[in-house]
Amino acid sequence: MREIIFDTETTGLDPKSGDKMVEIGCLEMVNRVPTGETFHCYFNPQRDMPAEAEAVHGLSSTFLSDKPLFADEADALLEFLGDAPLVAHNAGFDFGFLNTELEYCGRDPVSLDRMVDTIQIARKRHPGAKLSLDALCSRYGIDRSHRTKHGALLDAELLAQVYVELTGGRQIGLELASDATAAQDSTETPRVVRKATGPRREPRPHTASEAELARHKTFVEGLKEPLWNR
Repeated sequence: MREIIFDTETTGLDPKSGDKMVEIGCLEMVNRVPTGETFHCYFNPQRDMPAEAEAVHGLSSTFLSDKPLFADEADALLEFLGDAPLVAHNAGFDFGFLNTELEYCGRDPVSLDRMVDTIQIARKRHPGAKLSLDALCSRYGIDRSHRTKHGALLDAELLAQVYVELTGGRQIGLELASDATAAQDSTETPRVVRKATGPRREPRPHTASEAELARHKTFVEGLKEPLWNR
């Protein structure tokens, strides 16, 4: 089954009061396995960026000033979405902005029947627990160290891992990876693929330094009657 995991970044909380979508990131999964195909785009909202919103996602009015309008990319986005179910965290928020933008440019809205809300799933799995994306990543041991700010495609990538855990766990991929590979290698016309351009934290070094190794050796030599000498 093909599903799209997606996330949006915006100028605020209410599309009906003039807030606009400024970024969307979509990730394709087949049988809960990422295929590697993505759609990612920034949009010029043609309005100011409130400081509170910029503090969340780091997208300034200057950065967005030369980006395309949503209407310019709407057809490519709809082509990528196809008729697949759309998975989002607090999905009503993202659907609200997506459908408002589609309405502005004369496109039909995406049916709410296609909406899959991971917060609703998490609420049933973990009643009373924190349900933010950060909290769920911590619960399932998903590395989010490179998430310095919110970013639509990065958050969609994290949510895809959370979604797999919420709906059966990582072992599901052992049975279905071959199906996803087959889908990737099909002869169908390739879907739109865009590379993420958001900020990423450099990988952290994991090898012990010479000084650390020396301190460890000194510590071990100072142990009295270690178990391995008995």
